[in-house]
Amino acid sequence: MAVPAGVTSGAAATTAAGGSSPGRGRHVRSKNKRFGLTQGRAWLLIAPTMVILAIVIVYPVIRALVMSFSKDPGLDPATGMFVSGGSAGFDNYTHWILQQCTSASGTLVPCPPGTLGSQFWGAVGNTAFFTVVTVSIEVVIGFGMAVIMGKTFAGRALLRAAILIPWAIPTAVTAKLWYFIFAYDGIANRILGTNILWTGDAWPARFAVIIADVWKTTPFMALLILAGLQMIPADVYEAARVDGASAWQRFTKITLPLVKPALMVAILFRTMDALRMYDLPAILTEGNPATRTISILVVDQIRQGFNSAASLSTISFVMIFVVAFILVKFLGANAVATQDNQRKGPGR
Repeated sequence: MAVPAGVTSGAAATTAAGGSSPGRGRHVRSKNKRFGLTQGRAWLLIAPTMVILAIVIVYPVIRALVMSFSKDPGLDPATGMFVSGGSAGFDNYTHWILQQCTSASGTLVPCPPGTLGSQFWGAVGNTAFFTVVTVSIEVVIGFGMAVIMGKTFAGRALLRAAILIPWAIPTAVTAKLWYFIFAYDGIANRILGTNILWTGDAWPARFAVIIADVWKTTPFMALLILAGLQMIPADVYEAARVDGASAWQRFTKITLPLVKPALMVAILFRTMDALRMYDLPAILTEGNPATRTISILVVDQIRQGFNSAASLSTISFVMIFVVAFILVKFLGANAVATQDNQRKGPGR
């Protein structure tokens, strides 16, 4: 039926006023309902995974924190009786950070030399030294290996497979291999014509760990950097050559800026791995104090007391978290943000 002149139907008036028609409203409500059902199903699907992660990750972390504020079982100095422990407050943390030990009379004294408590800052220094030196060397060598692997030549696939072999070998096997190389009558001393105690003396042992670690993990660094190099379009280099840019200018103005995201992510992964170094120095130097890292100290402390080891593990976790935060926040080692910025393009 025709609508009289000057009269507007309810639906038409609503539409003219900027509202939605009843049909559209029903469509929106139906769409929201379906979206809500979809979200509900999604939570049901990921709920088992979240429960497993909570059991495997969250509970051990909370349990370790609780243990770190508890005393280790032992003898009560006052009564001479075995006690199960109790609340320790921050004593476990001050034991490591301030290197304070409890004497027979129950007072706090500086930890005697040779005890685990006296080796904390030495282990921190060794860990930092190994991390800085190995990661720096691996970045330089890995970058060169990535550039070579990125070129087109006969036998490139074979070269890439051969380079990845050291990384594929288990760390324990690598440590034992280099243990025989650095033995007193091993290959290293025979080639160099020396009589160096590579795994016994302090600095030779440190250099042995660095050489073995660089040999093993440089292919990992090269692989990540190669992935970043392959994302750079070849047209960019062609345009730079046409404009007369030299090889050094192409490297500093094109390669380095465009490969920086992948390079920073590689440095982040490798740094966190180096801060947790355990099996290589433990097997290669067989407990040499000069190569004792925080992870080795944690394992040694576990044999004497779990609660004190839990506090040391917490300290180690905080140190790694701070380093990772600095790399992500201030040095741009954020893979997610980098990918978003690349999709948006410059200036957006």
